[in-house]
Amino acid sequence: MARTLGATVRSAVHLGKELTTSSPSRFAIVVFSALILLFTALLSLPIASADRTVTPIADALFTAVSTICVTGLSTVDMAAHWSPFGHALIYIGVNIGGLGVLTLASVMGLVISKRLGLRAKLIAAGDTNPMRAHGGPVNESQTVRLGEVGQLLRTVAISALVIEAVLAALLYPALVMAGADPLTALWEAPFYSAMAFTNTGFSPNAGGLVPFADDYLVLTLLMIGVFLGSIGFPVIYTLSRHLWHVKKWSLHSKLTLITTILLFFVGAAVFLLLEYDNPRTFGSMDAGDTTFQAFFLSAMTRSGGFSVIDQADLNGSSLLASSMLMFVGGGSASTAGGIKVTTLAVLALAVWSEAKGRSSVEAFGRRIPSDVQRVALSVVAWGATIVAVSTIAITQITKESVINVLFDVISAFGTVGLSTGVTASLPDPASYIMAATIFMGRVGTVTLAAAVAATSRTQLYSLPVERPIVG
Repeated sequence: MARTLGATVRSAVHLGKELTTSSPSRFAIVVFSALILLFTALLSLPIASADRTVTPIADALFTAVSTICVTGLSTVDMAAHWSPFGHALIYIGVNIGGLGVLTLASVMGLVISKRLGLRAKLIAAGDTNPMRAHGGPVNESQTVRLGEVGQLLRTVAISALVIEAVLAALLYPALVMAGADPLTALWEAPFYSAMAFTNTGFSPNAGGLVPFADDYLVLTLLMIGVFLGSIGFPVIYTLSRHLWHVKKWSLHSKLTLITTILLFFVGAAVFLLLEYDNPRTFGSMDAGDTTFQAFFLSAMTRSGGFSVIDQADLNGSSLLASSMLMFVGGGSASTAGGIKVTTLAVLALAVWSEAKGRSSVEAFGRRIPSDVQRVALSVVAWGATIVAVSTIAITQITKESVINVLFDVISAFGTVGLSTGVTASLPDPASYIMAATIFMGRVGTVTLAAAVAATSRTQLYSLPVERPIVG
């Protein structure tokens, strides 16, 4: 009996070591899953709920997934259901999820040992750059080189702490001037700061941001926090080193910033065009309010999740436009979700190059290799498949309007947190499907694909070529 138990323990330890060293992507999935289970158990405790009762497992699990995956969707009233202990758990969870479990673990190891070993660098590089999740040689044009991982992790830890601290310090007087109780604002300021930087969107007070709907200072600070969290740590790392030397920026940084800013203005223009005469949204506002709220809505649909307008009041055309923005999401290796803006940029450049008859995809004097283009196509295909299957399943279960279900499903996949009201009324089977969609959106389609294909063997032969008709 003792020998059997010892052999089982040794096998488990060996499996754990093999998992962490052979496939960082699978290790990421395991760690995220373990954290979700841990927070599900903690949120189920009576002390975590305001009425000191046990939270149903479906609601606790969904909240844990939404917290660790920094999504912001909820099946319960976040302000009324959870106790101060529950809100503290959520605050801790979004910060862990926002930084990335592997990055956080590597930062802790760096602080303890003062240096990173090769294995830790490989794991951290896989988290900060999804392309490194694949086996084989790493192209020299990768966003973060292996030798820079230690510096990147310092940037991750310092930037997260500094940005959230500065944002909280600025939010506190803004909340007080907006009418919040000074003592309550001591808690709400860091909470809102974390929710903005991690692109989560949870609100600790009843009514969410509605009490601050006309306070441009509070809303602007939240937009700044969402923007900084959504551009990604590699971009922050580049800006911290070469802020005023644009020529030294990496191609990834240029594509991320340009596409992010472009979508921000295009999204605002689209919402202005589609909602200016809607009496339930912008139609009752003056020109200044309408313009500001359009920009705020554009920023939040990219992954922020905060809202001062009921999404159910938007026109169907606006819901579709929002869904497209949410599907794209933010920058790679950021707190945002979606297929990422660089994926969209690479595909757009590929289409443009094809239209111009060019044999290669180029941008800013650099050539984008074909393997990056293939990964971009794979990300979009996986993402569209996940969204389609989840939408069909949840629509069949709930019998809700397909546009509303599609909106919430894409919000879940993009870890945005906006909702038309469908998520709050989901039955348990549908909430589990939505939670799985959130998980796949946060872990990343590339990571999931790499985890599945980690054991695939290299093909040492080539088949004859034959060209099917396309288009």
